[in-house]
Amino acid sequence: MQVMAYLTEHERDLLAVWRAQAISIREIGRRLRRHPSVISRELKRNGYGDNGYVAILASAKARQRKRRAGLRQPLKYPWLYSHVLERLRWGWPPETIAGRLKRDHGGKSVITHETIYRFIYDPKSKHLKVWQYLPRSHRKRRQWHGRKSRVELIPNRVSIHQRPEVVNRRKTFGHWEGDSVIGKGHKEAIHTEVERLARYFQAKLLLQFNSAATVKAQEEIFDGLPPKARQSVTLDNGLEFAEHEQLTGSVGIKVFFADPYRSCQRGTNENTNGLLRRYLPKGTSFKNLDQEELNDIVAEINNRPKKCLNWATPEEVFLSYTNERRG
Repeated sequence: MQVMAYLTEHERDLLAVWRAQAISIREIGRRLRRHPSVISRELKRNGYGDNGYVAILASAKARQRKRRAGLRQPLKYPWLYSHVLERLRWGWPPETIAGRLKRDHGGKSVITHETIYRFIYDPKSKHLKVWQYLPRSHRKRRQWHGRKSRVELIPNRVSIHQRPEVVNRRKTFGHWEGDSVIGKGHKEAIHTEVERLARYFQAKLLLQFNSAATVKAQEEIFDGLPPKARQSVTLDNGLEFAEHEQLTGSVGIKVFFADPYRSCQRGTNENTNGLLRRYLPKGTSFKNLDQEELNDIVAEINNRPKKCLNWATPEEVFLSYTNERRG
């Protein structure tokens, strides 16, 4: 009598036929040289209804159960456990960790982001508190809803609907999205810009949150770039962008404005600002923040691999277009 706990595909075919003929579990076990308990367990675990058993469905249920069992210890290899835990502590989301591993292993999947999430929220991992390293640090997984953009209209603003289609489809380099991340009390702010194709991030600290300080920050960001890297920028409708015409005149960059309440039209910038908030949560005062500290945060964000870049980093992609490193 065989001791192997699971039936083969062929044995399941025979079981289905004999079960349909109302042959007893004991007799089926004798024919298959299996203990009756193995047959009984197979019918209970992989059958359907009261007495139904279809071989192909039983095999599918068995494979699914085996996959789930493999995920109960998703990080059982010491090197993988250490690697994932280290990247989580770096602030990398599970999708980034899984994607970069796949890229580094010649396109072969090493682990899925869902497996990492299961590890994070597994009761056995609770003592590690690794959920606190996720971008939004939730104890439980939840759906995130983006914030709405501001609605103030800007004089002589040019609508995003006049922006060339090639820019909309991210087919060309040098087109940016800009916004403001506001500190506690609306006294200080950070002006942010993200290049749409490379997802390259730049940020400048504003000790005064107004249009004059904002346009100066934009000029500092764009002035050092080659012309091909500063073709256009799309902004929201905050009054800090009221001097957009000065930016066009001094730097030569075209300025477009998104529709009110359509933050999705600047999704790249919104998402990257979310990463910045990982370091500087809402309600944080920027009074004691300096530009050097902000540059360190920006560098970390620019060196985080992204799925949309085939798990390259924004800095790698940006430098491939400009061939120059900016501080």
